[in-house]
Amino acid sequence: LEWITYDWRVKEAAKYSPAAATNLGFVAITDASVDALLDGSLPYQFGLLWPRQVYGRLVDELSAQGAKAIGFDVLLAELRPDHLPAQLDGETTSSDEFFARALRRSSNVILASEGGLFPPDLFVTNAAAVAHISAHRERDGILRRTHVFLDIRVWHPMIKQAAQNAGWDLENVQKEPDKLIFPRRFDGGTNVMPLNADGKFDAGLLEHAMSEDRTRLLVQRFEFPFQDQRLWQLGIALAARELKLDLNRAVVDLEHGRIVFSNASGDERVIPVDRQGRFYIDWSIGLKDPRLRAGAIDDLLIQYELRRAGRTDEVTNLFQDKLVVVGSTASGNNLSDFGATALEQQTYLVSVHWNVANSLMMNRFIRPIDLRWRLLIIVVLGALAGICTWKLRVLTAVGSVAGIAAAYTALALFLFITARVWLPLVSPVLGSLFVTHVSLITYLVRVERRGRQRTKEVFSRVVSPDIVRELLEVEKLKLGGARRNVTMFFADIRGFTAVTDASQKRAELIVAEQKLTGISATERLDAEAESVLNTVNPYLGLIADTIKKHTGTLDKYIGDCVMAFWGAPVPNPRHAVCCVRAAIDAQRAIFEFNRERLAENERRQEENLRRLSSGENALPMLEILTLGSGINTGMVTVGMVGSEAHLMNYTIFGREVNLASRLEGASGRARILISENTYLEILRDDPELAATCRAQEPLVLKGFSDPIQAHEVPWRPPDVSPVDAGQSRTMVRGRNADDY
Repeated sequence: LEWITYDWRVKEAAKYSPAAATNLGFVAITDASVDALLDGSLPYQFGLLWPRQVYGRLVDELSAQGAKAIGFDVLLAELRPDHLPAQLDGETTSSDEFFARALRRSSNVILASEGGLFPPDLFVTNAAAVAHISAHRERDGILRRTHVFLDIRVWHPMIKQAAQNAGWDLENVQKEPDKLIFPRRFDGGTNVMPLNADGKFDAGLLEHAMSEDRTRLLVQRFEFPFQDQRLWQLGIALAARELKLDLNRAVVDLEHGRIVFSNASGDERVIPVDRQGRFYIDWSIGLKDPRLRAGAIDDLLIQYELRRAGRTDEVTNLFQDKLVVVGSTASGNNLSDFGATALEQQTYLVSVHWNVANSLMMNRFIRPIDLRWRLLIIVVLGALAGICTWKLRVLTAVGSVAGIAAAYTALALFLFITARVWLPLVSPVLGSLFVTHVSLITYLVRVERRGRQRTKEVFSRVVSPDIVRELLEVEKLKLGGARRNVTMFFADIRGFTAVTDASQKRAELIVAEQKLTGISATERLDAEAESVLNTVNPYLGLIADTIKKHTGTLDKYIGDCVMAFWGAPVPNPRHAVCCVRAAIDAQRAIFEFNRERLAENERRQEENLRRLSSGENALPMLEILTLGSGINTGMVTVGMVGSEAHLMNYTIFGREVNLASRLEGASGRARILISENTYLEILRDDPELAATCRAQEPLVLKGFSDPIQAHEVPWRPPDVSPVDAGQSRTMVRGRNADDY
């Protein structure tokens, strides 16, 4: 469907007669041309398979007229010694040699290659270049785009001959440093060809092996078995000669979707391409467009004879300073490539070359917007459809959605005509706007809003938005799991156990002293428990916020410990770096939070001095807690744990998880310990961060028979001493914080 909207835009754009180059020409091999060479209208008669001297005469005439470049859309893939010879400078020469000399004299002819067929060396060495004429038709048979270049492998003629004789599959040759392995098509076996240190094969040996004369002397002759060549599209090659672009210095960046050409003057042309190096053809010039200088080959052959006869007053230089494409429009025997384009339902596909050349010269290319913009448009239109459907009455919503669709379609057409920017229509309008609209209407009719709200509440509390998307893929996650390389983070609030014990004892003492019973005792104990939770929850919240900030997955709270991991469900190639930086930020966040609490304690101490003198109850001091962190990287099992009938949890488990937990237990207060695996990961992805780590003495950890190599990650701000970072000198309720 998107192709249909694209073709519609191409046709609409063509109605406005976009600016085009005026130096494009086309020499057609027509049915009349075939008849003219057959019926004796010219001084010679040839059948359908013309000898190469015909094309040699054409090249000479176009060169005499002053054509700037000549591009053949005709395959001349082999020598034809069986063709009639030609007279050249008073001597008889082969038809192929006649054509080769015309190529050399002209020095501006670009030959064609397609489907692995490559011109023979006699032609290639005399031509200006070789270009590809391959067409990339879509599944619907319409030609909309073409490859800017094709990389081909040209095999040595002797190897090609041997492959033909022995049935070698040259498309699947296996190359090793010292040999080539040729698979045979007919029996599945292989033949091996040795290579020397320079990567050359013994052409003399192969020639001797292929010779029927077994008495022939064997002479070693080492040559390269093949040449890898980059062939530019014919239209690109033609336009490059006009613009003086250096194709050998083209910058090909398929990852970022661009190919950059430049010339000595600093002029640039940037072609937008896909990952396969294809770009969309700007169909601006049809076969009958008056801006295209067109003529028939038989007319030029007549002018060639007139010029040779000295009758130059009867000759017209129709193709002076033109970039000329030579191709066929004749019918029958596959003489012409006939088919559909985005502009015309049936046309001669030779027109692709001058349209490509025109696009490069005019610096006008069709530019599909990238994936980010497409997704943004889909999201925005879907959101607009959702808002209209949700907020407005049905009829008003239908009108609004239709209006949005019409406005967006008009914008897409305008941008294509004026700037050749291709905005998608089907996925945003049908796939997002209308589908969202229809789906929401159906949903509102058939499903109560309460169910939607309940689902949202349940999942938003249990997992992060990224995990929600994976959890909803029920078939993928059910009760199974997957092996993932992730980085695990355990962060334990140090001192909280002591705070809990002290709080419990304090509550029991008050209950005993005040002789509280029943509800009063319970309320007192509950109040103390609430105070304990109010102490630890801000710390846990800081850690959780830091984890989410660094794209981590919050697994669970284990009492006063937070467990999280990176690398699942959303892949993250830098999961170790993200985790370690999250641990650093968590320590710093706790440190800053403790600073605030210490400042508040100082204020309370001053207030308590005043209260003491007036007989009032003293304000309690805020507890100061620290953080111990353990991090490990390794392969774990990740997935849903539980059953569909009961509570399910997205989590990780395995030996590597246990190691992270043990490292947390050994980290002490205000320290981050990472395993050797984690250190190697950050050494690869963030050497600067790895350089700050300090290797520790191997640790003997419970559950692990061998000592574990660990590293400490410094996290303290440069203006803070290790003592201050751990708040080790802070007095809490009259006790040193080190007691916790």
